[in-house]
Amino acid sequence: MDTLFVRVLERFTNRLIERQRAMYSDPGLPFLEKWRTAMRYLDADRAYQKVWFELQALAWNRPELRERVAWVDGQWRAVLIEAFEEPRRRYGIEMPLEALVTLVVTFNEGIMLERFSGVTTGQRALLDWIDGWLNDREAAAVAGEAESGT
Repeated sequence: MDTLFVRVLERFTNRLIERQRAMYSDPGLPFLEKWRTAMRYLDADRAYQKVWFELQALAWNRPELRERVAWVDGQWRAVLIEAFEEPRRRYGIEMPLEALVTLVVTFNEGIMLERFSGVTTGQRALLDWIDGWLNDREAAAVAGEAESGT
């Protein structure tokens, strides 16, 4: 049963990875809109997230599942490394790319876990703050490009 569970998760992961890669590679969509879309997916993909958390919990006590969990995690991190490389540079984020991706993964999992537990306290304020921060960074980047003529 666990093997079937893992295969289902891997199959859904592949579909969601394709969707995320397509979204993040769209040159006509500003990063802020990509971020907003990704945050909406946190609500839309709840069934997937539940399976993901269940698999993680199984792997805590089942070492044979850890490799599969690491594979799924690696797929998501690869997408985010590609997605955040350019905005990290553009917005002057000095954090190493791998650390930034780890922060985003941990942030998303924390939001999801809290929501599954019925906790949403402060989440809207945090997401609004991040949205404003990204908006300010983009405005500064655009102003800098206009100033330098690029």
